[in-house]
Amino acid sequence: MLAAPWQWLSRLKPDFKILPLKERLLCGVGALLGLAISSLISWYALGGINVWYIAPMGASSVLLFAVPSSPLAQPWNVVIGNTLAGILGVSCALWLPDLTAAFSVAVGLAIFLMLSTDSLHPPSGAVAITAVLGGDTVHALGYHFVFYPVLLNSVLLLLFAIAFNRLLGKHYPNIKQLNPRSADPTPTQKVTIQPQDIQRVFEEHTELLDISQYDLEKIILEAQEHANERLDLDWVCRDIMSRDVITLHPEDDIQQALVKFKQVNLMSLPVINAKNELVGTLALYEIVEWFKRATDLRASWEHQVRHIMNRQVVTVQPQQSIHDLVPYFVERSFNYIPVVEQRQLVGIISRSDMIAALQQILKQQKNQ
Repeated sequence: MLAAPWQWLSRLKPDFKILPLKERLLCGVGALLGLAISSLISWYALGGINVWYIAPMGASSVLLFAVPSSPLAQPWNVVIGNTLAGILGVSCALWLPDLTAAFSVAVGLAIFLMLSTDSLHPPSGAVAITAVLGGDTVHALGYHFVFYPVLLNSVLLLLFAIAFNRLLGKHYPNIKQLNPRSADPTPTQKVTIQPQDIQRVFEEHTELLDISQYDLEKIILEAQEHANERLDLDWVCRDIMSRDVITLHPEDDIQQALVKFKQVNLMSLPVINAKNELVGTLALYEIVEWFKRATDLRASWEHQVRHIMNRQVVTVQPQQSIHDLVPYFVERSFNYIPVVEQRQLVGIISRSDMIAALQQILKQQKNQ
């Protein structure tokens, strides 16, 4: 009987992901440093103004450092949302003598305009209230309050959030991902759920969801991949890779490398050192770019493969499932992926290898 109240209370909890301890600490540290550094800069910049930092920035920091992927935490929302709220708050404070009416109207209008401009930012409601209830110091600033401290605080905190999140490897701000090759859906989307399918569901729901359409698409596609893994298809990279690999060396002359490209009719080749360790790749278009710079004196010293090769290489392990390769060949148009074991190149998997393997998989499924 005693458990019943607790069960009722548990229903009030959101179905929200609890981050690991390390991530929770980093979110707190980011907010701490962001608020401290941006407030100190504001204090130095506005030393003669008492209101050099405003409380709503604390609420903004929750979004910027704890849920940076939220649509409500994007730079447009932070800057435009806070600016609109500041303008409305100051205007209502000037024209409506009753404080309750002033901040109520300011917040209501701010919500309407933010929703209309796709700039909804919850802390902006507190910005509007601060403009009304901030006291004589805030009222004396008039519309200058919008520029400082509101806009100054917002931009400083936002810049630190961008640097901090990227330092942790998080993609912030979120940029809409499109098919870089055409306006059509990506190849994976053509045979699964397409953006217009999700857009239609979004339009059928009148409530605002705190997730972007792109993030929802990505989650659904990743879930589809996990579902596909449950199929009885256990081929690994070792099963389909080519072991006789044509390679280049860092010390090879670029002109000689071009000759090899002509002989094998390939668009890209792996580069290995004397220990057979993969150190980079060289694409044919990189040689073309090198020829374009031939008359540039600053590039006259470039004559070896190591000078123009790409050192950031996507690789796979021999025992890795071939399902992991599909996004690279389909979405990113890779021509091949090197197979590496203990840093040594042991083979490559080309797009043709994948097509042949997938064709065989389709035959197996048809016969089952």
